[in-house]
Amino acid sequence: MQNTKVLISGASIAGPALALWLARYGCEVTVVERAPALREGGQAVDFKGATHRTVLERMGILAEVRRQQTGGRDQTIVNARGQRLAVIPGEFTGGEIEIRRGDLSRLLYERTAQDCEYVFGDSITSLTESADGVEVTFEQGPARGFDLVVGADGIHSTVRRLAFGPESDYVEHLGYYYALADLGLGSAQAVMYNEPGRMVALGGPKAPALFVFAAPALSYDRYDVAQQQKLVIDAYQGGDWRIPELLDRVPGSSGFYLDSISRVSVEHYARGRVVLLGDSAYGNTLGGFGTGLAVVGAYVLAGELLAAGGDHRVAFQRYEEAFRGYAKVSRQGSAGPFLAPRSRPGMWARNAMFRSGLLLRMLLRMTDRFATRIELADYSAAHPVR
Repeated sequence: MQNTKVLISGASIAGPALALWLARYGCEVTVVERAPALREGGQAVDFKGATHRTVLERMGILAEVRRQQTGGRDQTIVNARGQRLAVIPGEFTGGEIEIRRGDLSRLLYERTAQDCEYVFGDSITSLTESADGVEVTFEQGPARGFDLVVGADGIHSTVRRLAFGPESDYVEHLGYYYALADLGLGSAQAVMYNEPGRMVALGGPKAPALFVFAAPALSYDRYDVAQQQKLVIDAYQGGDWRIPELLDRVPGSSGFYLDSISRVSVEHYARGRVVLLGDSAYGNTLGGFGTGLAVVGAYVLAGELLAAGGDHRVAFQRYEEAFRGYAKVSRQGSAGPFLAPRSRPGMWARNAMFRSGLLLRMLLRMTDRFATRIELADYSAAHPVR
């Protein structure tokens, strides 16, 4: 292959998944990550259907992912008095295989650390492309040259901003925010409570505590946790059920994370020698398909580079052609109105769906179709790697 010196920005899921394939195909891979170390914990992520299983198996990690799976938990929707209104089955929230994001990230890191270079605590500051490659400058380390650069750094992608343009051109706020936190409560039962435009869940499949609330685009410092915690407290003032107790525990809570529910839309996944992968290209917050799209996207991108002998012009075009239809699910819908309907009739209708076995089965079949709507090429078989 040509163009084998590759820089990947982002060490969560998409980046290490791509690194695994590129290293297997003989590339010299560097992964740069802004965080000082791997991010532990985080919400649970899930895989569903034959497509996801096939990619995980070809990666050689399916058995280990199964071993570390959390097992989906049913979640009870309650009213302000704690009485059950409906039950969300674990197969709906957790897919076929559910695993903690941090556990999956560490597994991918461990499978790639010996063959790839990881640089933590640093971030890209500029990209200058020439006919022969890309000159990259960093916040901390010296400038370096690479053949290709991959943005696998999430919805707020630095690579996308530097190579494509400002975030506002590609990221659409969908009218909601979510927050994850460990409030130190523990919960034998997974419960979820709604008021119009806001939801809180405890002990659920995604995090010890999950808040989702309707709000216009907010201005805040993404690195100021105390400021973000205050936004959550303000958004839930006057709430019933256990909300006052929970708000008292938000300041100083561990594992706190706040972000908008947003959707990413880019016209093309690549520009020159720079290409986007995962949420940076087709993210939809809490949409339920992000991790599967990232892992399958990494498989297709690396495979098309192998099939094209490293010719990035051919490979990036084929990656987009093969994957855009599959990623279409990320451009549809928003989790916000589903998790936190803005009206009581909307809350009733959502709960009624979970009380109806027929409607629930139809929804599960629909998500299975979305997860398998791509024909996977067997790149390694077609292009043997020495």
